[in-house]
Amino acid sequence: MIITLASIIKTMKLVVRASEKQKKEVLEVITEMNSITFVTDFTERDEINDADAFLDLMFEDDPSTLPYLQQLLPKLIIINSVAKTLSETDKNFIRINAWEGFLNKPLLEGSYLEENYKTKAEVILVALGKKIQWVPDEPGFISARVVSLIINEAYLAFNEGVSTKDEIDAAMKSGTSYPFGPFEWAEKIGVDKIKNLLLSLEKYKKVT
Repeated sequence: MIITLASIIKTMKLVVRASEKQKKEVLEVITEMNSITFVTDFTERDEINDADAFLDLMFEDDPSTLPYLQQLLPKLIIINSVAKTLSETDKNFIRINAWEGFLNKPLLEGSYLEENYKTKAEVILVALGKKIQWVPDEPGFISARVVSLIINEAYLAFNEGVSTKDEIDAAMKSGTSYPFGPFEWAEKIGVDKIKNLLLSLEKYKKVT
């Protein structure tokens, strides 16, 4: 019997903590994986003990699961953590940018510190219809960092009376072909997330 990558993927058991909106986005792009369980609390299902990997898409908004996730190591743990780095969470995790507006893209940005988890994460993400772009373990990755800085500048321009929110959104979309204007991005992602990332970037800049 020949064991292929496809057969391994189909037999892997993945547990995903996700909101209803995130769950819908994941289900839209799954290509290979058969065994996937969605939860809103990692402690609520017996199937968790048999899982091969865990994906916490709600981690950014609820990092209280950190101690529980650490207990699941050395199984693969992937967290949606844009502002907090692996140095601040756990070096054995994989972190990705799964902000709304980014999760449904075919390419995800991610970071790792331990090489042995990299390939495992790539296998899981391929099964979820994603390609991973590995970037340094810094706050914001690349895309979220750029978008957040644009949003910050847009708010500065608005507060200085340069233009209205609608006009700034329209100018950015027509001038740069962005899918959303900065204020539309802020509403979609969440202003608190943008604020937390900007604060993390400021703190990271001072440390480095």
